Amino acid sequence: MDFFSLKGKSVIITGGTGVLGTSMTKGVAEAGASVAILGRRKEVGEKLAAEINAAGGKAIALVADVLNREQLVSARDAVKKAFGSIDILINAAGGNMPGAVIPPDKNFFDLSIDAFQQVMDLNLLGTVLPTQVFTEDMAKQKKGVIINIASMASYKPLTRVVGYSAAKAAVENFTRWLAVEMAKKFGEGIRVNAISPGFFLTEQNRTLLTNPDGTFTARGQSAINQTPFARFGKPEELIGTLVWLCSDASAFVTGVNVPVDGGFTAFGGV
Repeated sequence: MDFFSLKGKSVIITGGTGVLGTSMTKGVAEAGASVAILGRRKEVGEKLAAEINAAGGKAIALVADVLNREQLVSARDAVKKAFGSIDILINAAGGNMPGAVIPPDKNFFDLSIDAFQQVMDLNLLGTVLPTQVFTEDMAKQKKGVIINIASMASYKPLTRVVGYSAAKAAVENFTRWLAVEMAKKFGEGIRVNAISPGFFLTEQNRTLLTNPDGTFTARGQSAINQTPFARFGKPEELIGTLVWLCSDASAFVTGVNVPVDGGFTAFGGV
């Protein structure tokens, strides 16, 4: 028996068209799952789905905003029509915005409360709401897997990114809370865990961590200095942990937040 196989499972992944989301989408598809790619960029999602299908997998692309319940319900119905059920939910949607960041030349009193709220909504509510919509059938069937994407900021607040740090800390807290809630109310068949990527280059942070010529910015170099592996992660390096948490190989694992970070959380700085 292949404990790591996802054959016969259907997965919906929010934020599936981002740099990390794309890698995770391909990873679960290669493990045998049918994948519904949820995002706001229709063409990007359809291109990714076509690539997976051409490689012998099974994927569909859906357009929905993780903060719009009506759109999420429509997406849920489309996935159930296509695949019959939703067995695994991966909440990969998230992000940051400039107004919720405190740059070196400003301070806390310059924080945009509107931007702070938007970042909290995108990362926290954008995890809670899809979970509520997409896992209702899991509760009825008493079987399913929920994977949230947390952050290094879930372990300790990172300078500058005040909104993102608060939101991702809340995502980890929600993960642990929901793991207990699901197990107590619906049994051991529903597991809830999180993955915390270390420093990976994405569309959103590339200009913060690297210069146009590819060298590190001061912040990028600081991240490298605090990472024992002395490099950024590669998106495909998230796949093994993701497939493990999605599969029966982790049948007794719930309520954990797994760092994939090259040792960042283990390093004390000395």
